[in-house]
Amino acid sequence: MKKGLVTGIVVIAVLVAAFVWIKNVYNQMVVSDENVQAMWSQVENVYQRRADLIPNLVATVKGYAAHESETLESVVAARAKATQVTVDPENLTPEALEQFNAAQGELSNALGRLLLIQENYPDLKANQNFLELQAQLEGTENRIATERMKYNEAAKYFNTGIRRFPDNIVASIFGFEKKGYFEAQAGAETAPKVEF
Repeated sequence: MKKGLVTGIVVIAVLVAAFVWIKNVYNQMVVSDENVQAMWSQVENVYQRRADLIPNLVATVKGYAAHESETLESVVAARAKATQVTVDPENLTPEALEQFNAAQGELSNALGRLLLIQENYPDLKANQNFLELQAQLEGTENRIATERMKYNEAAKYFNTGIRRFPDNIVASIFGFEKKGYFEAQAGAETAPKVEF
């Protein structure tokens, strides 16, 4: 009788310990997942800030460079396309991030062409509104890089957590999946060629 009682207590203790471990691992994964989603929201926030600055920048340039309409239209079209591509925070897969990154890359290229217009218009270069918008845009581009780096760090922490043994067992039971990373676009390893 005493042996059965001890065995029962041991089994209950093992079950309680397993429950506590699973609960702690699960809760840590939930916290980590929420952190990744929060970092993603911040990435979207700074991209939205850039999208909000673009109409003002285009309007300022339009006053000085009316015949540069093709460039201005390409910026507006790229902005529209970039704001239409969204990624569900629950589905941060490499493919979804690649599509989002491609749309944002097109916008970056169009903005680059827009900013090169200033070289042809000395009055535009001296315009205070243009200079302020350009400085805000440059600051926003820096914020984008910073927030993307923070997102990648959060995704790395989450991905490491769900792949580490024995936590990976809990992750597979509860359906936690790897998050995608922001990666450099194709050709980013080659320095851009600037011509004047």
